[in-house]
Amino acid sequence: MPARNALLADVVPAEVYGRAYGFERAMDNLGAIAGPLPAIGLIAVTSIRAAVFISVIPGLLSAVAIIYAIRHTATPRQDRHQPVRITVRPLLRGPLGRLMIGVTAFEIGNCATTLLILRASQLFTAGHDTTAATQLALLLYIGYNIAAALISVPAGWHGDRYHPVRVLAAGAVLFAAGYAWFAVGSYRPIVLLPAFVLAGLGIGCGETAESAAVASLAPGQLRGSAFGLLATVQSAGNLIASSVAGLLWTAASPAAAFLFLTAAMLIAAALTFTTFRTLPPAQPAAV
Repeated sequence: MPARNALLADVVPAEVYGRAYGFERAMDNLGAIAGPLPAIGLIAVTSIRAAVFISVIPGLLSAVAIIYAIRHTATPRQDRHQPVRITVRPLLRGPLGRLMIGVTAFEIGNCATTLLILRASQLFTAGHDTTAATQLALLLYIGYNIAAALISVPAGWHGDRYHPVRVLAAGAVLFAAGYAWFAVGSYRPIVLLPAFVLAGLGIGCGETAESAAVASLAPGQLRGSAFGLLATVQSAGNLIASSVAGLLWTAASPAAAFLFLTAAMLIAAALTFTTFRTLPPAQPAAV
């Protein structure tokens, strides 16, 4: 992911970073919806092993498409050899370092989506058997991905016009509302659907804004390292969020776990808004 994001920042103008990353996120979420559907059909007519082998084909085609795109993209050439090194300290200075404070807080509240599905499936067992409850939870998860796909490009456009950090703060607020809904819960799928939608809107705004903000604030020669740092913060934050929520789920209740996540996202929104006020203004979006 860091290499992909750095490459994308190199091939699009700075004034449309938000829309570029929003489009990439939208396609990723649409893939999460459309990808499993043919797999289910293949398993039905062949076998799991055959479906896995066939899935190699689109993976190889995507690799070929990436190689083709790289070879046909005009990128600046460096005549002087640059040593390979991991750079962190310069990234933590100035606006990018302040941005990472808000991003870290956001990711500490961004738990694994499996917890959302588990919460829904447990709630639905009050009126359905285990299989039906799980199927209903997975259907609502599709709503999560649809919401994320639909919001990504508009969120990117808003970030281009105003500032991506503003979109990140909005994503944290949406996530907090969704987590609070999960904490209350409901055994009726139609009542729990808005919780999935709010969480989907939150992740669509958050992921788009994080990438666009890093691309716009990181120095060009350190952009790859900046996206590597972002990926590290995202992974570590997700681990902390899921671990703490899991412990609270086991020791107290699912509601306590989601109240923790709600509080984490509200703190992230406050920190991100504070960061937004200290960052340089975004470049005007191209019409």
